[in-house]
Amino acid sequence: MPSPQGTPVKSVVVPFEPDTSPSPLGRLGYEVPERWHTVDRSAHAPHIVAVPGDEGGDRAAALVTARPHTAYLKIVDAVGDVPAAVEAVVAHARDRGLVQVKWEGWTASPETAAAAGFAPLRPPLSPVEDGAGPGTGYVRWLCDGPGTDPPYYGQTTHFTCGAVTALVAQAHGGTLPWEALDREAELTLWRDATNFPACEPIGLGVAVRRAWPSAPVTVHLDTDRPVLLDHYTEEEQEWRALLQHTSRTEAGRTGVPVDPGHLSLAAIRSAIGRREHVLLLLSLARMQGFDVPHWVLCHGVVPGAVVIEDPWAQAAAGDTWVDAHLLPVPDSSLDTMSTLSADRFRGAVAIGRPQQRDASSDEPADE
Repeated sequence: MPSPQGTPVKSVVVPFEPDTSPSPLGRLGYEVPERWHTVDRSAHAPHIVAVPGDEGGDRAAALVTARPHTAYLKIVDAVGDVPAAVEAVVAHARDRGLVQVKWEGWTASPETAAAAGFAPLRPPLSPVEDGAGPGTGYVRWLCDGPGTDPPYYGQTTHFTCGAVTALVAQAHGGTLPWEALDREAELTLWRDATNFPACEPIGLGVAVRRAWPSAPVTVHLDTDRPVLLDHYTEEEQEWRALLQHTSRTEAGRTGVPVDPGHLSLAAIRSAIGRREHVLLLLSLARMQGFDVPHWVLCHGVVPGAVVIEDPWAQAAAGDTWVDAHLLPVPDSSLDTMSTLSADRFRGAVAIGRPQQRDASSDEPADE
């Protein structure tokens, strides 16, 4: 909703520190939701975007956060003159060169969000625990969006991210019905792919080929040594390394190519342009603050960023499925995140479109 005469809304941006109650909140005169104070959001750069009023107070304010090294902002809540607060956040995002603003649906109605130029996000297919996130969310792209949205499904264990990204890729591609995305499917695919408990790239690629024989699958892994084992003892590494060797043998037997070259960001963009899906292994150190290997799905591109689905959100930091769904990550950040361990290897699984589709399947799937 534009301001009168199309003039930009003036705003003040200050860090949000719950214990010190920033001055914009003190002057606002509106009730601030308790959720602003009950979660430690410090890892995601929380700040207040406030719109000054005519008589010294503040007309509106929004609590805004975002994962580090990404290309979006998220409105947790807006209070006061909500349209003015949201307009100020959008202007703030544009000033920072970001490509997207999201809005958690704790208090925002579909009508208010639509009036501000936001589209509803599809609700997650996996249940959202009480307090772990809103039931609804909204998105506004500040550039041309990436196209058809995949369903969002959050992993239900700490170790099934690889299986979930593969399932979401197949649902987005029209190979798997959305309603088939459930915990049984998640655990079944993980059991076939796991290196106990993680899914390494070759094992995951072989499991995808077994589950969907008509889907072209290519594993990209630019090291020939076993991966994701550095934190285990030598004895624990030995039998897991043997399983990874078995995965390589099975890849050769089933016709799953293992490309030893380094997969570039340009190649990932090209694959997405061909309507392929790329399951990418990265570290959560830059986005979440801890160096844990994790699978995400690369499914869209926008100027300067790749759009991913992250099946995991850190509820303790105020991070929700709204952050993890349709998440734009700058190319340079994604390049750094997906260069792993001292060997600086990259692991990915590219899934193409099923080979048996005829020419009519060139039309986008009706989702």
